[in-house]
Amino acid sequence: MRIDLESLAFGEGGYLLIKRAIQATAPGDSVTVHGTAPGLEVDLRAWARLEGHQFEWRRGEAGGNGQAIIVNGGAHGGRWTGAERVGGAGTDDSPADHPPRRWGLAARGATIEAGAPEFPFHLVDKIEVWSDDASYIYAQAAAAQWDPETAIPWTSAVNLPDDIEDAVVQIMTYLIENETAALIIPSRFIAQMHPHFREVMQLLAVQAADEARHIEIFTRRARLKGDRLGLSTIGGQASLKTLMDEPEFAIASFLLSVLGEGTFLSLLWFIERYAPDPVTAAVARLAAQDEARHVAFGLSHLGQHLAKDASLRPRLADAIRRRHDALRQTAGLNEEVFDALLLMAAGSWEQAALQEGHRRVMQLTRDMDEGRRKRLIRLGFTDAEAGDLSALHTRNFM
Repeated sequence: MRIDLESLAFGEGGYLLIKRAIQATAPGDSVTVHGTAPGLEVDLRAWARLEGHQFEWRRGEAGGNGQAIIVNGGAHGGRWTGAERVGGAGTDDSPADHPPRRWGLAARGATIEAGAPEFPFHLVDKIEVWSDDASYIYAQAAAAQWDPETAIPWTSAVNLPDDIEDAVVQIMTYLIENETAALIIPSRFIAQMHPHFREVMQLLAVQAADEARHIEIFTRRARLKGDRLGLSTIGGQASLKTLMDEPEFAIASFLLSVLGEGTFLSLLWFIERYAPDPVTAAVARLAAQDEARHVAFGLSHLGQHLAKDASLRPRLADAIRRRHDALRQTAGLNEEVFDALLLMAAGSWEQAALQEGHRRVMQLTRDMDEGRRKRLIRLGFTDAEAGDLSALHTRNFM
């Protein structure tokens, strides 16, 4: 094979033409290189030595330009001996069941050089994290992102009685701390997950972004009329800590997404329905739309996990009981939040209004219980099991 670089210098791209020619030859075959650029011999000689090729320079006759003879030393092919494809072959982009840690950060479908370092990923089994719906839910989430500045009518008139405004602030304060836990938990597992499961990583990242946005809007609503937020209780903090302490992804997803955020869906739609102002209604509605996707992924992932490993189901039940026992000595939902929900739903201090507000909050708790039962049954629990387990869910809702 012969290449004439003409005036193209080695460093200007000439080396690409030479590499391409060498790669097209078998070890032991040669490539002859011509060129008029100054310093070509020096550049070619150094490059050939670095790449493991034999090099010979033949001077031209009567002061003419010389030429290089480069013999393929086979080093390039040898470098990729033992290389492996990361994931499926051909057009199959499905993830492997047990991607090795040596695949590291390589993109699924890439070819990785042998000898790469192992990465300390903890979640390396497909069954632990995967959902066939992850890419669909991620695409849906990416398309449904919204801007807090423009999606919420912050300039709407909000002129509530002080007691009603205080109730809204207390509810927002409660929502903020719960959404903070819902941000931290998926973020923690992202760092433990093998990047081979990129769709799940992307989805969890969007979930974390959702929660960050919810924290922003709940905080802005709480501070709309004043600087002071509401109260945070020991019971509420203890309840959320049990979620954050859970080390297993499947169980954490079950407790947070299926039970906690599922229960929160009912709460957010309740707030949207009985909100005393358009800003409160908007923040609850938009947050609920996001949370519905989080619940959908949790159900999808756990459904697939259970289809392959039915032994997970009793462990999920045990997790509910274990959390219930850990929180047995706490008061559950703090009375400030319960009273705030009742007053917001009532809208005034009139006796008949308070009675109606109480009825609405009691209906909320029944709606929450019904929703939990349905999701538990969807995961394969019997009606009786679902009823018993739903009753054990923390009274703090999340």
